[in-house]
Amino acid sequence: MSLIHNERTKLSATWLNSIAAAAVAVGGIAPSIAAVTGTLSPLLAAGLVLFWFLVGAGLHFTARAILGRLRDTP
Repeated sequence: MSLIHNERTKLSATWLNSIAAAAVAVGGIAPSIAAVTGTLSPLLAAGLVLFWFLVGAGLHFTARAILGRLRDTP
């Protein structure tokens, strides 16, 4: 039973970490492009990039905490 628990735990952590990577990628790329093209002020773009980086980091560390629930298998 612990093998099933561990696989489900790893799947949940992987899903959450994928969301974190997407948040960092999209949250970093879109405001940067908008700032370069002049549709968004550079200061606001920097703030958005920082915000989404922090969201991604928070989700990543939450995924790491979920992995702490793995059980030892006999």
